[in-house]
Amino acid sequence: MIPSRRFALELLAVGVPAGLVLMAGTYPFTWSVPTALLACLALPLRLRWPWVTVLLCVPALCGGLGWPPAVVALYRAGRRVKSQPVILACVTATTVVPATFVIAHESLSVNRTVLTLAYTFFLSAAPAAIGALITTRHDLTASLAETDRAREAEWEAREATARSAERARIAREIHDAVGHHATLIAVESAALAATTAEPHTKDTALRVRALAKETLAEMRAALGLLNAPREPAEGYDHLPLLVDRARSAGLPVTYDNDTRTPPSPAAGRALYRVVQEALTNVTKHAPGTPVHITLTRRNGLIKATITNAPPTTVPPPPDHEGTGLHGLSERVTLLGGTLTTTRHQDGGFTVEASLPAGRTKVDQKDSTYGGSERNTANA
Repeated sequence: MIPSRRFALELLAVGVPAGLVLMAGTYPFTWSVPTALLACLALPLRLRWPWVTVLLCVPALCGGLGWPPAVVALYRAGRRVKSQPVILACVTATTVVPATFVIAHESLSVNRTVLTLAYTFFLSAAPAAIGALITTRHDLTASLAETDRAREAEWEAREATARSAERARIAREIHDAVGHHATLIAVESAALAATTAEPHTKDTALRVRALAKETLAEMRAALGLLNAPREPAEGYDHLPLLVDRARSAGLPVTYDNDTRTPPSPAAGRALYRVVQEALTNVTKHAPGTPVHITLTRRNGLIKATITNAPPTTVPPPPDHEGTGLHGLSERVTLLGGTLTTTRHQDGGFTVEASLPAGRTKVDQKDSTYGGSERNTANA
């Protein structure tokens, strides 16, 4: 807070109680006004020692004019003092001491004595309680804000983890496919060099073999996969098996494939992952609802559309645990495609992936077709 504003607030904190004291028309003792004014002048001490300021107001309370500065001091004590015993001691001192002083100097009935104690306790406890409640509210607000920031950071970390896992999976698949083809080039070049009788052809074959081996080493180093574990290859050809498994689990699935020719291995594996994640989400959020899967191929693009009907039961509340679609979006984007999700007004949901088919003119019987999964035995 800027100094000028702080100074103005302090003037109000001291001046308003002092003005109320001076406005009192009558006072019971000759020392009532001086002690009350001294208590007002001591109010700036409450910024550092709230409980000391409260105790300095006790003589003024006995004089009958100390309540204006005492209310300010008690409110500050409630705002800043964290120790409940200290606050309780302040409230007790400002209740018992002035009430006892009044009872000792006046002849009061039992009812009036009880009312005096109750009134004094209310005037003492109310400012401290209000200050403590305001501090608690501020602490809770700050805690909720920190919780929201932590939840947002955790969600971003989960998204980053999903993207990293998908990138690692893609890197392993690149390692398998490209590594297999580079190995075949190196082996066939070595065979050509061993069987040819022409020196120029032999030198060229050996040079190609060396380049293939160097390319393979650089690719493995770049991907960091020299010791990476291999994963089972699941791709386009495994989609019917995936659909059958979903049907066996009780999910009514219709599958229409209008692609005629398979896509590239990378696109096929991406399609498999998209369909797999979509079926998993239907099982979690809309179990038992009909699902329609359509594969089409137009203008060099292969498109997968997975649509499920509205859930027949109340879906479970979102737990913010799922990051599969984020990872799939990363995979599809890296392959040059797009992934979109649409929630319909009736409660249904659609996942749509569009990928470059990427199929070259290499025949399926060629030794380089299909990547490492199909030709491991031939290597």
